[in-house]
Amino acid sequence: MAWTKSKGFSKSKVDWAGDILISETSSSDEKDKALEILDNWRAIHRYPMHIFKKRLKRVSEKNIDKYALSVQRLKRLPSILSKLQRKYYGNKPTMKLSQMQDIAGCRAVLPNVELANKLYKESYIKGDLKHEKVNEKNYITHPKEDGYRSIHLIYRYKSDKEGKKDYNGLLIEIQIRSKLQHLWATAIEIADFFTGQAIKSNEGQKEWMDFFRLVSSAFAIMEDTALVPNTPKNKKELYSQIKKKEKELQVIKVMKGWKQAVEVFGQAAKEKPHLQFFLLELDLVQERLLVKGYTKNQEEKAISDYAKAEKRNQGKKEYDVVLVGADTTNDLKKAYPNYFVDTREFLIYLQKILDKA
Repeated sequence: MAWTKSKGFSKSKVDWAGDILISETSSSDEKDKALEILDNWRAIHRYPMHIFKKRLKRVSEKNIDKYALSVQRLKRLPSILSKLQRKYYGNKPTMKLSQMQDIAGCRAVLPNVELANKLYKESYIKGDLKHEKVNEKNYITHPKEDGYRSIHLIYRYKSDKEGKKDYNGLLIEIQIRSKLQHLWATAIEIADFFTGQAIKSNEGQKEWMDFFRLVSSAFAIMEDTALVPNTPKNKKELYSQIKKKEKELQVIKVMKGWKQAVEVFGQAAKEKPHLQFFLLELDLVQERLLVKGYTKNQEEKAISDYAKAEKRNQGKKEYDVVLVGADTTNDLKKAYPNYFVDTREFLIYLQKILDKA
């Protein structure tokens, strides 16, 4: 497979591109050039991401649990720009595009938190990695204020092989989660997508953000791990607050409605099992979904079409574009439940909480 090579853009030029894309005064020509630079910068992360994904799949499925799921993803353009804008202070950005640590990443989802911790300890603490670890955050031991729980590891790619040295220094993120933590994170992504909020970025409606924080603590109780800061320690009080929020927001009723929408994505994957990549364009206003599939040998075209679709729909909140890929269609459906798997499991666990309130 031919991997994308750098077009020679310096890191200062990459940072320029990030600044241009979030500036309200940039010209269309400047933005076009900036998008070209960002597309190349993102694409060259694919090879090191592939290397980390191969190892993650091997150690998680063979060494830990055969039911582990591992996937890879390039960060979407809207997510990149949103993150750059959130790191903006005054008239100057506090984060540069070249410094972003999660342009490319891979994720392992384990059946339970015990296995997630086992993978982390045996393969990423004791494990032999030649790449430099530059950052590590254990949000299972120390949950974030918003309720997010997972383990994040950032590595700097390093190779002595000819032809691969060009990728040295690129940062790759590894996430390790339990299934329950994954369901929670997925539910937020679904809520963000269908409501137009940014709960995931701590910019959503307070009622929804409070609901998910409380549910995360309830899930932590199920896993016997640390509670989310500033949530009730008393189970009865915690469950009571969740029940009140659910009633106010009609979460179960609303999410069942969303479930019907994402079933369309699942059917597309089911009917075309030979395809390894899917480009999805969803028009929320016209309620129209376009699905284009690609084989393993068409990955370059998939990346190119993805970039064109993002550019075409940039700034249009009523559209969503995403390119997803996995080793098998089954993995694809399970690892990206915000598009391919319904919200049934999340709602089952939520109902268990409500029954205890």
